[in-house]
Amino acid sequence: MKTRVLGKSGLEVSVLGLGCMGMSFSYGPPKNKQEMISLLRTAVEHGITFFDTAEIYGPFINEELVGEALAPLRDQVVIATKFGFNTSVDPRSTTGGGPQLNSRPEHIKEVAEASLKRLRTDVIDLFYQHRVDPDVPIEDVAGAVKELIQEGKVKHFGLSEAGVQTVRRAHAVQPVAAVQNEYSLWFRRPEEGLLQTLEELGIGLVPYSPLGKGFLTGKMDENTTFDSTDFRSSLPRFTPEALKANQALVDLLGKIAAEKKATAAQIALAWLLAQKPWIVPIPGTTKLERLDENIGAVAVELTADDLSNLENAAAQITVHGARYPEKLEQLTGR
Repeated sequence: MKTRVLGKSGLEVSVLGLGCMGMSFSYGPPKNKQEMISLLRTAVEHGITFFDTAEIYGPFINEELVGEALAPLRDQVVIATKFGFNTSVDPRSTTGGGPQLNSRPEHIKEVAEASLKRLRTDVIDLFYQHRVDPDVPIEDVAGAVKELIQEGKVKHFGLSEAGVQTVRRAHAVQPVAAVQNEYSLWFRRPEEGLLQTLEELGIGLVPYSPLGKGFLTGKMDENTTFDSTDFRSSLPRFTPEALKANQALVDLLGKIAAEKKATAAQIALAWLLAQKPWIVPIPGTTKLERLDENIGAVAVELTADDLSNLENAAAQITVHGARYPEKLEQLTGR
């Protein structure tokens, strides 16, 4: 497995990471624990060294799963987790007041202590603010993580879905190793200033949902239905109308995949990897065959002509549907 360094942080990880959220949260009921432990350990055997979780996934049970699975392999892996929500409220809630943010410095430190225990480790490799809290100056957030780094409890600081000015202000207090953001062929907003800022500052990008929450795999169509426990059932981009309208993007990936003897998912991941050498996508999966398929994307070579053709064709396609309901979208880009 090839590796990449996230910006100028010195944090070296496998060129693809593994997003662990769906094993416990958002995509239906939690999966079988022993099967997921086996999958996580198999991922390490296959060269994956970068694993992404968060206290809110569950809450707590995803960190516990990752901790148990990776404890015997701790010296071989990089574990990223996140703070920033009140865990008593489901962050996917769009009723009432919606998700409750909490990035007060004292709360960040409490979360770090609890996450260390659940992850069965004495240090968090990468500690992200999950969403920017408008009630807490980002300088205070960065300062709290800086203190955790000085105490040896955290190695690197990250931000998730932060706006450009927030990234700059945080980075001035404590260097940011990575920004996690949704980024794929069907969500390209990071190209509107964020990528340029990260390159300037020497910060890595960790795209989540690099396969469009499963859509870019080509395994869905307008007839696909989602259980009420599946987060996608509430997303505007996953209505039957949007799925039908966005099929052109999947068809494009499928066409290029056929030429490359690859899959649509592999082309989508290869496209991301080709954008910048400091981009490390974290596709999630609960299936071994999908893990192998995703890893196979690393070997897919897209030439400059391939990328240009893909870019030109994608530019003709208008993606339909918002990625989040309004209350969740308001938490991004701050």
